[in-house]
Amino acid sequence: MAKAQFGNKTPKKPISWAALKQMSRMYVHVKPYRTEFLIGLLMLLLSSGSNLAFPKYLGELVDAAQTKPSDIDGIALTLGGILLAQSIFSFGRIFFFERVAQRSLASLRSAMYSHLISLPLPFFHEKRIGELTNRLQSDIGVLQETFTSTLAEFIRQIVIIVGGIALLVYQSPSLTGFMLMVLPLVVLLAVFFGGRIRKYAKEVQTASAESNTIVDETLSAAATVKAYTQERFEKTRYRAALDRVAELGIRGGILRGGFSSFIILGLFGSLVAVVWKGASLIATGEMASGQLFSFVIYSGFIGGSVGGLADVYSRLQRAMGATEAIMAMLDEQPATSSQQPAVAFRDLHFAYPTRPDVPVLRGLNLEVQEGQQCALVGASGAGKSTVVQLLYRFHDPQQGQLLIRGQDARDWSLEELRGRMAWVPQDVALFGRSILDNIRYGRPEASDEEVRRSAEDANAWEFIERFPDGWNTQVGERGVQLSGGQRQRIAIARAMLRDPKLLVLDEATSSLDPESEGLVQGALEKLMRGRTSLVIAHRLSTVRHADLIAFLHEGQIAEVGSHEELMARSKGRYRAYVTKQWNGNLTSQE
Repeated sequence: MAKAQFGNKTPKKPISWAALKQMSRMYVHVKPYRTEFLIGLLMLLLSSGSNLAFPKYLGELVDAAQTKPSDIDGIALTLGGILLAQSIFSFGRIFFFERVAQRSLASLRSAMYSHLISLPLPFFHEKRIGELTNRLQSDIGVLQETFTSTLAEFIRQIVIIVGGIALLVYQSPSLTGFMLMVLPLVVLLAVFFGGRIRKYAKEVQTASAESNTIVDETLSAAATVKAYTQERFEKTRYRAALDRVAELGIRGGILRGGFSSFIILGLFGSLVAVVWKGASLIATGEMASGQLFSFVIYSGFIGGSVGGLADVYSRLQRAMGATEAIMAMLDEQPATSSQQPAVAFRDLHFAYPTRPDVPVLRGLNLEVQEGQQCALVGASGAGKSTVVQLLYRFHDPQQGQLLIRGQDARDWSLEELRGRMAWVPQDVALFGRSILDNIRYGRPEASDEEVRRSAEDANAWEFIERFPDGWNTQVGERGVQLSGGQRQRIAIARAMLRDPKLLVLDEATSSLDPESEGLVQGALEKLMRGRTSLVIAHRLSTVRHADLIAFLHEGQIAEVGSHEELMARSKGRYRAYVTKQWNGNLTSQE
């Protein structure tokens, strides 16, 4: 069983291709709301675009005061329109992203809880409940922040940086080159300073918590401290812890002081340098004053976005860590019948009540695992159909046990036991009602759409829709208005609609012509896919691809294995059985 790593703090995960691939597994929860997400993304791009347009028109407003005063009112109205549009787009972005985040994360929380509650007890013995609930809350909270703000801020900052630099180059390539030599270095140094300050702040918090722990421990165990005369030791230990807190605090103060000085000297110094260079360009006529005004605002936008990227990147790393922790939890294997077979026959003995002196099953032993397709093969009278009778508890064995998921079949209520199964027999019993009623008999509460989907999967819809009355067509007593292949496909659709845990196919294709058998076999393969199936058949084409073939002889399992394994036994009963069938010496009825 995979071991998930749980803790109280969401770890950071490097943003790599593997981490992004892991995070893409979340898409299943976002997919139902992808339209709203795309609308929110469009609103984000429009909001960022209008944000970039604002400094441009501010610069034009400054220039208009000097060159064309009649344009001032028009530009001011344009700026008002941009602000209005930006406010609408910002509201739309937050509204749609929040809707997507809340709904998709509710789906994820539900999936996590459903998965947790199905995990085996040993998992809960190994993990603390507090850790699990913390994951359910804190990691989902990290993802909620990512979906609602971090992702939007990351995209917005990228748009502002790329778009802002493009507009700066358009306005003044020479001043842009000068700015790019000065401002990015200052911003990166500011980011470095900020990271170091946050690191020391965390260390101070940790050291302070450790000193508080000493107080809690010694005061709550004061009698023990006094009994062992350890007062001096504890005083010394506490003083050392306080000195550590003070030392870290002083280092952090030095960094904060240096950072403050750096901001004054570096950021404002670079701003002065850019304005100085711009003023020189204005003096030579290479630049208008309004352009410089716009340039300075764009530079501030770009610097702020570059500085904010570090924090956004850190939050994205936490989101990757939260995703990894959630996926580790979801990858824990639930308690399934890998521990208990789906069906197990243990030393089963049975004789029909009307012929108690004629044993049919004589110590039958067989296990069918969850999701396995098991074919039960044998000559007529070997007891294959009797196994079906016992599975449905039409009869109970005189000796031995029939276990369903590790529990004796007699301990299940008949309704619950039979509700887990679906049966497609050789002689299909249809009611003298409509096709719709006969299919819906598998699950009476099913919707019309579910019935139709089952009919399509069973390759039945193609003949149903050809009838004048469609699925309202009356099939007649026992389905006499339909062909054998059509009746079988109706029965398969009925079984599909039931969505059983255990599928029982009892000679479902033996009486069909080759064309009908092909259609029915295709439908059966869809029905068996991914579910536990017990197939009783004579025809080799029906059983050769089964996961497990059990050869029944005189009420006992004589051989078990795959088709290839059993055919490799030169004197095996199954090999002889197949050889007789190829030679046409085997009857097709039990």
